[in-house]
Amino acid sequence: MGDEGWRPEPPPILAPPASAGDPRVVGLRRMRLLATLLLVAMTVLFVATSFAALERPWLGYVRAFAEAGMIGACADWFAVVALFRHPLGIPIPHTAIVPRNKDRIAAAMGRFVTNNFLTSKVLSQRLAEVEAAPVVANWLAVPANARRIARVATLAIVEIVRALPRERVAEIVGEAARGGIEAMPTAPIAANLLAIVWAHGQTQKLIEVALERLEASLLDKQTVIRDKVEASSSRWIPRWVDSIVAGKVLSAVTTTLTDMRDPKHVWRIELKQAIEALIERLSTDPELQREVEAAKNEIVASPLFREQMQALWSEIESRLPSDVSDYAQRIESVVASALESSGRWLQEDPELMERLDRWLRHLIKRIVAPRRVEIGAFVTHVVEDWDATTLVDRMELQVGRDLQYIRINGTLVGGLVGVIIYTAARWLMPG
Repeated sequence: MGDEGWRPEPPPILAPPASAGDPRVVGLRRMRLLATLLLVAMTVLFVATSFAALERPWLGYVRAFAEAGMIGACADWFAVVALFRHPLGIPIPHTAIVPRNKDRIAAAMGRFVTNNFLTSKVLSQRLAEVEAAPVVANWLAVPANARRIARVATLAIVEIVRALPRERVAEIVGEAARGGIEAMPTAPIAANLLAIVWAHGQTQKLIEVALERLEASLLDKQTVIRDKVEASSSRWIPRWVDSIVAGKVLSAVTTTLTDMRDPKHVWRIELKQAIEALIERLSTDPELQREVEAAKNEIVASPLFREQMQALWSEIESRLPSDVSDYAQRIESVVASALESSGRWLQEDPELMERLDRWLRHLIKRIVAPRRVEIGAFVTHVVEDWDATTLVDRMELQVGRDLQYIRINGTLVGGLVGVIIYTAARWLMPG
């Protein structure tokens, strides 16, 4: 059987050892020392009472207490040590339970997290108690905190911009622009924009200004217009006739333009009705909408549009700084100010904070609950990748101090049970 599918197993994850100054290490050592000293005390007491004169009846009770306490201490020491390693290094069966069952423990931890922490019901109950928005708002409102976040964000922005391939960015921007334009329903948008522009009072004034400018331009160019008319006229018509005709036409046009400045002019009314009808058709006429959409698609697909988009991006790119780091201080200041303002804004709007909390709860629940099996599997894989020493050390640091109480309690309870048994034996067999 070939080995081309073989892959070396990843090395076990080694955790850095806990420092000697770690409070958990100090507490564990203290409790171990106390339990061991108690065992030593029981041993010394048992030896002392064994060699003492037995004329004093009460010494028997003390000896029985010390003997049973010594036995209880040894038994519980064996039980506690056997949980994590082989007692005295001897591979006694059913010892070193944690290392031998590392994979089972990993699977159990993954299932435990999946079934007891990440269900929708548990998440809903726990998240209902969480109010993250006020904490975030109060934290961001502190200028030093806002600056700290802004500094990190600025460094990230600078590095991202430096790493971006500008040619590829140009392609992406162009494709996004074309895709966005193609996806937009042109006719309804044009109808809304036209309705907004037309409904605004300044539009009528703009028309009046345009008419006034057109009239002034005609009057200013009347000599040129007369010359054009005379040049285009028959040579059999006298020039003075051409001049009179040109003057009459020019006077009629300028008079009409003057009259059209009145919003109640019939042509202005007809223009208004035509624009309103166009807005209505753009919104409701499927045939016109299809025509507008087809025209838009034709424009977008034309090479000229692509050239114009490339020219526009080139113009934008030419105005972008070659090194964004030159603007890092300004970017940091803007980001810090925005974050600090956002924090104060949230502080001043409790209703907004409540909505933000609800949104965060919903987001976390939607993200975490459907993936709880994957999260549990991740926990399992992490524990499986630990080496046995890492697992033992971490578990012992968490529960080892409490396990030493088992040794202490076993010593004392064993001694009391020994006294009870000794007393019962004396009463039942007084001889």
